[in-house]
Amino acid sequence: MPRPSINIETLTGAAVVPLLPELARLRISVFHEFPYLYDGDAAYEQTYLRVYAQAPGAAVIVARDGGKIIGASTCLPLTAETANVQKPFLDAGEDISKVFYFGESVLEQAYRGQGIGVHFFDARETQARATGHPVTAFCAVRRPADHPLRPAGYVPLDEFWRHRGYTKRPALSCTMSWRDIGEREPSEKIMDFWTRTL
Repeated sequence: MPRPSINIETLTGAAVVPLLPELARLRISVFHEFPYLYDGDAAYEQTYLRVYAQAPGAAVIVARDGGKIIGASTCLPLTAETANVQKPFLDAGEDISKVFYFGESVLEQAYRGQGIGVHFFDARETQARATGHPVTAFCAVRRPADHPLRPAGYVPLDEFWRHRGYTKRPALSCTMSWRDIGEREPSEKIMDFWTRTL
């Protein structure tokens, strides 16, 4: 269970806008870690995150310890996502109007293992149901097991996701591009999808 000082709430629309700088900072900090190894840019992040304030049905679930944002999780209808995220579903003949897409969950390291991630999934699934989407989906970066920056003892989240009822879909993948730590230019990464019928 999250410590008593943790407050988790679901925000939509204009309520998201004042949080964009802090959400951008959090994304850059957390995604710097393996497996994303993201060398991020605050200006890009705020532009990217703005869709969650603008798209109908979108939401940001925010975790605070006192007044400080220590975690966040995003979601929106797949129809509001970019074409590269929609494409694998369309190619598979799936109705993207039924799919609710989970963008990311980011949580400061000191707060992990306290059940906040469970709350993030609960809240996003609640948002999916409230907006009439029977299927939820997210994607995760594919990294080789022998990646040189993989930390000793690293445990992927696959079992947690399976416990939540998600199934990895080998036929569904897309590419996303960002600059890894140590790269001069962005490079494409393969992202694997997981889905659940609510």
